[in-house]
Amino acid sequence: MKLHIINTGFFKLDGGAMFGVVPKSIWQRTNPADEKNLCTWAMRCLLVEDGNRLILIDNGLGDKQDEKFFSHYYLHGDDSLTKSIHHAGYTEQDITDVFLTHLHFDHCGGGVKRVDDKLVPAFPNARYWSNEDHWRWATEPNAREKASFLKENILPMKESGQLEFIDLHGESPFSQFNIFFASGHTDKMMIPMIRYKGKTVCFMADLLPSVGHIPLPYVMGYDTRPLITLSEKEIFLKEAADFRYVLFFEHDPEIECCTVKHTEKGVRVDQVFKLAEL
Repeated sequence: MKLHIINTGFFKLDGGAMFGVVPKSIWQRTNPADEKNLCTWAMRCLLVEDGNRLILIDNGLGDKQDEKFFSHYYLHGDDSLTKSIHHAGYTEQDITDVFLTHLHFDHCGGGVKRVDDKLVPAFPNARYWSNEDHWRWATEPNAREKASFLKENILPMKESGQLEFIDLHGESPFSQFNIFFASGHTDKMMIPMIRYKGKTVCFMADLLPSVGHIPLPYVMGYDTRPLITLSEKEIFLKEAADFRYVLFFEHDPEIECCTVKHTEKGVRVDQVFKLAEL
């Protein structure tokens, strides 16, 4: 097995929204904001090379939205989904599976592209993986999350016949990773836990967007059920400290991975490092 980081660029979100009830005077120590109170965030995806399968975990914001949409998120950086896949030695046609942690636009937008005014899957030979509960949540959205679930990112997966659902109570369809289901941020978000080089690498998605979100009270204002997020974080982080999981961050602008440890103040960061150092 090989793991390839797929960098798809950076974007900006309001710092207060990203840290919820935590005061700016505290969170800005790790995530400084600009003059508009916006912080920079990565969209760091992962390509899993496992035998004859090439599994892409999340795929960033994409590039099919209009100028007004992008003006809200300040997409920047030299990386792109296509460029990163090619740098890893592959093309979009090589991808066999697209695993979507959840269907917010910054996690699935790159999975659909516009060709001659038609919306089609960007990975023509891939199966797209979600789960039935989350799919229903995304296609019948509540008012709070409606702006994050864009039909043009989601419906073409099903219309193409490439959509598959993971059984919430069954075995993972992937030989080398299990799935932790979390419902605090959005309903039935999927956290893949990948067995790699004798370790467990956990793709944290929005359960832990960054190292700065490890302390339990640091819960995003975007989370639909913040008290459930608190509980899920506590369960997950205790296990991560006990078993020395490697946490892989999708949104941290600088840090790719870390381990955590038990302290008197709760679970805290132990070591930070790059995925390539494993």
